[in-house]
Amino acid sequence: MWVYNNEPIDTVPELAIGFVYCITNTENNKKYIGKKLFHSVKIVQRNKKKKRLKVESNWKDYFGSNETLKNLVLEMGIDNFHREILYICFSKSECSYLEATEQFSRNVLLSDDYYNDWISVKITRKHIKRYSDKLKSID
Repeated sequence: MWVYNNEPIDTVPELAIGFVYCITNTENNKKYIGKKLFHSVKIVQRNKKKKRLKVESNWKDYFGSNETLKNLVLEMGIDNFHREILYICFSKSECSYLEATEQFSRNVLLSDDYYNDWISVKITRKHIKRYSDKLKSID
């Protein structure tokens, strides 16, 4: 079960695209910071025509892309891991920006407290304009 603002979450919030999360190994407190989209595009062929369908992703059962973490979940069981949503995002770029911000601010590559092995992000100012405008309206 994912937790957001200390409450379990099992439905996709309206207009949300994805989320930034922290998975914590409750045995050793080691963490993983990542992002996940709520939906993906599946291409199906109907009447010899390809059609793109929006389908819900595997977000409810997701435990990150890190192989070490995924193997530990299989080995130790899901009950030894806490999954917390840090941010609900309303664009892919917002997800990428907030994931990278969390990863850099926590020094995930420099600390043995994290499972993260790499950070990959490419974002332009234009991509996060809507997120930037939202922050300005809060100030």
